[in-house]
Amino acid sequence: MKALSKRRVSQLWVLSLALGGMLAASAFPQATDKPSAQQPTADTQQTTDKQSSQQPPSDPDSSRITVRKPDIHMAPFLVDVNMVVVNVTVTDPFDRIVTGLEQSNFQVFDEKVAQKIESFSTEDAPISVGLIFDSSGSMSDKIQKSKEAALQFFKTSNPQDEFMLINFSDRPNLITGFTSKFENIQDRLLFVKAGGRTALLDAIYLGLSEMKKATTNRRALLVISDGGDNHSRYTENDIKRAVRESDVQIYAVGIFEPLSSRNRTPEEAGGPSLLADLAEVSGGRMFSVEDANELPDIAEKISIELRNQYVIGYRPSNLVRDGRWRRIKVKLDPPRGLPPLQVYARTGYYAPTQ
Repeated sequence: MKALSKRRVSQLWVLSLALGGMLAASAFPQATDKPSAQQPTADTQQTTDKQSSQQPPSDPDSSRITVRKPDIHMAPFLVDVNMVVVNVTVTDPFDRIVTGLEQSNFQVFDEKVAQKIESFSTEDAPISVGLIFDSSGSMSDKIQKSKEAALQFFKTSNPQDEFMLINFSDRPNLITGFTSKFENIQDRLLFVKAGGRTALLDAIYLGLSEMKKATTNRRALLVISDGGDNHSRYTENDIKRAVRESDVQIYAVGIFEPLSSRNRTPEEAGGPSLLADLAEVSGGRMFSVEDANELPDIAEKISIELRNQYVIGYRPSNLVRDGRWRRIKVKLDPPRGLPPLQVYARTGYYAPTQ
């Protein structure tokens, strides 16, 4: 009887030890390889950071794009490592587009050295166009006609073309990215109102940056403005360098008051020459308009011009990859009987570095 009691006490003592261990385990969980809910892993931390970075900021102006001034690092103008492609427009003394010329009518000089033309075409290839639309306060009495001009430009486009819209006053604002449905841009453009100062150079820089997202090989910016910059962070030299480093033509429609009635700041007075210089270095053109009623016709003319260019390709005889700026000159040897013709083409490109 005593032996049985001792054996039962021993069993009860062992059982109590087991129960005590189970209670201790439930109170203090053992460490495992799995993270607890309070300790996120590196993957969940990255996800959390990503989600927090996507939360909209509380600043009400954050929906508008603010152009800061980083260093200018645009992609150099190179179609591929060996081929340089130049879009060329030819006009007569009445500023009419001249078509029907042959490859033999053109000569290309690279740093004053004649080059052999490897490719030549006049086809109406798809194009990506960015509209840079001035909505500053000085445009208040011209903005309606400017909208009509933009819509006229879109109406003469091809189904394969794509467009984007940037409007600017105190700062540039990307209204819509590239789309082949110009009706989307038309709807957004109707709500643009005039007001504020003129950050023209910042808007052009933003347009050049957005052009990297274009899906076609032919690219152009159409600037509609009354010229003159008085609120940009970028300088004129900054933008000229960015234009030279990009494969983008700039067409500008400058809406300028008659000389007799101009009372403008020095920056605004320099608007015509600013737009003309940017257009020239890119191989585009600048059209001056004093009567806003002429805007739709000018826009249509630019659209037709973009679709009647000669596309010339050549392989530079200078194979040195020094990354330097090389000047291009396109000359004409027109058929007999034609009047003097004007050639518009970009002024150069940057040689590859590797």
